[in-house]
Amino acid sequence: MARNVTISALGPAALPGYADAPFDQALDRMLAHWRGQFDIVLPDRPDLIVVPEACDRFPAMPLERRLEYYAYRGDRVRDFFAEVAAANSCYLAYSACRDLPDGSRRNSTQIIDRQGRVAGIYNKNHVVVEETTRSGILCGRDAPVIECDFGTVGCAICFDLNFAPIRAKYAAARPDLIVFCSMYHGGLMQNYWAYDCRAHFVGAICGDQCTVINPLGELVAASTNYHHHVTATVNLDCTLAHLDYNRGKFRAMKEKYGRSVQFTDPGHLGCVLITNGLEDRTVADLAAEFEVELLDDYWARALRHHAENTEP
Repeated sequence: MARNVTISALGPAALPGYADAPFDQALDRMLAHWRGQFDIVLPDRPDLIVVPEACDRFPAMPLERRLEYYAYRGDRVRDFFAEVAAANSCYLAYSACRDLPDGSRRNSTQIIDRQGRVAGIYNKNHVVVEETTRSGILCGRDAPVIECDFGTVGCAICFDLNFAPIRAKYAAARPDLIVFCSMYHGGLMQNYWAYDCRAHFVGAICGDQCTVINPLGELVAASTNYHHHVTATVNLDCTLAHLDYNRGKFRAMKEKYGRSVQFTDPGHLGCVLITNGLEDRTVADLAAEFEVELLDDYWARALRHHAENTEP
């Protein structure tokens, strides 16, 4: 059945100044900043709001002072995000430096649910070298798939987007959505991650373009130079199938279900995105009914053929 989810991504520039401000004043300013940002998108009643990496950092603060500020801040920004999530019945992705009880640090995205609880935590796997050598941030090792009421979510942070090992974990796990909190945009790697992981992708980029991308790697919606936020509704009940052997099946599906089933063809790729708008069937049900060979099944069959028919 259709699984429509409304997603907002916020990408304001980091707050300037406050290099020497008392920590209580800095924290109050940060909370006011994010309160104002949330107020921009909350009228759209999003199911999920995503913010950039290190969303509560003051870049002007010297590093040692910034780390002291993080210790003072503790979980208070996260708790504020949780209050907003609970008050507005939405999920929030809070991305920030996190101190652990053992004294080490992580660069983390915490997914907060509609009740204000932490549904899951992702620790950045591929930190920039100086994040460790200067700030004591260790690399995460896991790529968790976080359960939300609208579907499953995987996370990536900034530098992660350049590395195949974590992408391969998500490509195998197949989350419905990749949440990307970042200081860097990533360019074509955003599109490739969406396609390779067969997932929708939302990017919240500090001071840069925020994006919503479909599993074909196509840009669905984006922020602009005038507005550093974007909101879009996507249907997560979708799948990819190759054109080979399926064209007649696609026509039959369309003839039976009409506009309740949509086919998106990006051209040149050889596959389409099937999106189900029916309320009593899933896209998997449709694929089974019409015996559609899905994209990954087709690739697997071609690889078996290769293994069985390679020259001596």
